[in-house]
Amino acid sequence: YIEEINKDFPSIDLSVDDYGMHNAEVSKDEIHGVIEKLKEAGFNFLTDLTGSHYPENEGQEFQVVYHLHHFYDNLRVRLKVNLPKDDLEVPSVTDLFAGANWMERETFDFYGIQFNTHPNLSRILNVDDMDYHPMRKEFALEDETREDKEDKYFGR
Repeated sequence: YIEEINKDFPSIDLSVDDYGMHNAEVSKDEIHGVIEKLKEAGFNFLTDLTGSHYPENEGQEFQVVYHLHHFYDNLRVRLKVNLPKDDLEVPSVTDLFAGANWMERETFDFYGIQFNTHPNLSRILNVDDMDYHPMRKEFALEDETREDKEDKYFGR
């Protein structure tokens, strides 16, 4: 399966981690085609689709992560799309996996990542008039006037 992906998308380098999961960083222009090809190859379960925010990675502050599973051969693939903070748009995969609908909405809701061609990209867990995305690491975790708390103790 992996050889087919490398043949059709030579710019993608799939590596295997210590746990047997295939990993690759994919451009946002190729992600839909790669996932479509993987689905044709038997990776017919989208386990997870989520976002991450890494404000220290200049030019790649946001990331969309896709996990796909091939049940018959028990193979897993993790695909990552890095995005700059000024261009938070990726193609929707709802046409390939119906379950992506709510996962993309949740990722939009928490990180502000736009999924082009999504049938109903709207907030799913937060109130509609919320003007920020709560999972972004843009705000201090504690009251900044307190001297007894430091962000480094909370994963920042």
